[in-house]
Amino acid sequence: MIRTALTELVGIRHPIIQGGMAWVATAELAAAVSNAGGLGIVGGGNNPPDYLLEQVRNVKQWTDKPFGVNIPLFSAWIEDLVQICIVEKVPVVSTGSGNPGPYVTRLKQAGVIVIPVVASVALARRLARLGVDAIVAEGTESGGHVGDVATLPLVPQVIDAIDVPVVAAGGIADGRGLAAALALGAVGVQMGTRFICTTECVAHPAYKDLILKASDRSTVTTGHSVHHPVRTIKTPMSRAFDELEKQGASEQAVIEFGTGSLRRAVMEGDVKRGSFMAGQCAGMIDDVRCVADIIVEMVAEAEEILLAMPSLVVR
Repeated sequence: MIRTALTELVGIRHPIIQGGMAWVATAELAAAVSNAGGLGIVGGGNNPPDYLLEQVRNVKQWTDKPFGVNIPLFSAWIEDLVQICIVEKVPVVSTGSGNPGPYVTRLKQAGVIVIPVVASVALARRLARLGVDAIVAEGTESGGHVGDVATLPLVPQVIDAIDVPVVAAGGIADGRGLAAALALGAVGVQMGTRFICTTECVAHPAYKDLILKASDRSTVTTGHSVHHPVRTIKTPMSRAFDELEKQGASEQAVIEFGTGSLRRAVMEGDVKRGSFMAGQCAGMIDDVRCVADIIVEMVAEAEEILLAMPSLVVR
């Protein structure tokens, strides 16, 4: 068993957090991850409050273990989503795409553990001063909205800069990634793409199939022209998006082109018009299995690697 500051803080068996992927991170997936000993996360996305409330109540029915909710700070309903987490006594809230400063105090006063996702040292420092409980340092290898610093250099710099526990994210899909993150000084990992290819994930079979067929160079980032880069699997939609940006389309045109594309990918498997968000670790994934098997194998692999490490040191 691997015990870290993360497992102690959240009350979980394994130092693994499931990414709060919009439309993908539903109650089914979150409950499965929590029941398997990790921290399942419901993705709030840009969905209305009634969606999140239903998802949270479903998770409570399906697990008695700790779970969390991810709230993207661009949400039009952010005030309502925060209030739902407080009223429903959600154990953990993660945030992304911005600075959650205005909500940290309210959440912590309600007993909620706050773990923001950041892509830079500067934001990590700012949030640590606000009293967040931990930080997820997410490298550009991750799927979805990304920054521009890779995981390997980002994680140790964030660890050196702040005095709260740091979780590594971006490009992690197996026990080797978990062991590497712990070697960097992280207290655990957050994974998203690996959990898409599970039996409990509601994503369309076409979405999972694209990940299974992916290689090391199968992802691309688009959205740079509107300052919101997103990593996805290369598809006709991503190529059209890239071409639109190269032609100098207006910010409004670019935003409208991408609106609704993630839902079309997850719910409909629409390869022509869907945005199949996935990290660079997609090329490492070649099967669809249940969440529990993935977590058990991942932890066992990491333990084996960590136990072998002392043999590499010669004094």
